[in-house]
Amino acid sequence: SRMEMYCRELTERFEDVWVVSGPLTLPQTNDDGKKSVTYQVIGKDDVAVPSHLYKVILARRSRTSTEPLVLGAFVVPNNPIGFNHQLTEFQVNIEDLEKMSGLVFFPQVDKTKGVKNICEVDTCKLMGFKEFTLYITARKVQSARTLHRLEKAMSELREAGIEPDEYLLKVYKKKEEELLQEKQVVAREGKAG
Repeated sequence: SRMEMYCRELTERFEDVWVVSGPLTLPQTNDDGKKSVTYQVIGKDDVAVPSHLYKVILARRSRTSTEPLVLGAFVVPNNPIGFNHQLTEFQVNIEDLEKMSGLVFFPQVDKTKGVKNICEVDTCKLMGFKEFTLYITARKVQSARTLHRLEKAMSELREAGIEPDEYLLKVYKKKEEELLQEKQVVAREGKAG
């Protein structure tokens, strides 16, 4: 998910990143104004499906930095959110999340002072459709085991109307050379055998 990708990207800007994720089943207001908690179950074992998911992020620039820790708490619905939403739309107060979940996050950290809002220090920007598609295509290219799969990944990108960026072209060329070399080795071994 784009939120997971954002958390991974944080490790490029912060030396230490701690992430806590989990499920939430939040009450919904019925037509009569009363609140109730219901949840869907799936599979033969009736596995409960949460209505929402939470993520709490605590990060530190470096162990020697005098900058304060940064903290963010987020609650997202447990269904696709599309590309027209940003992370800040799902940000909640840490105390509210602790109340919703019944948990206390990072109890050793004094969250009332010396901690900054992560979205004020960092971008809290989720990848857009183009960036996300380029990222996924690069992953497909890197894991391609055949030239056919490699070409399929690139043609899917073109069908989406997205031009490969410099990074993707570099990854593609490297993988293409790798697969062509493997093909030549297999061909030589076939002739020798």
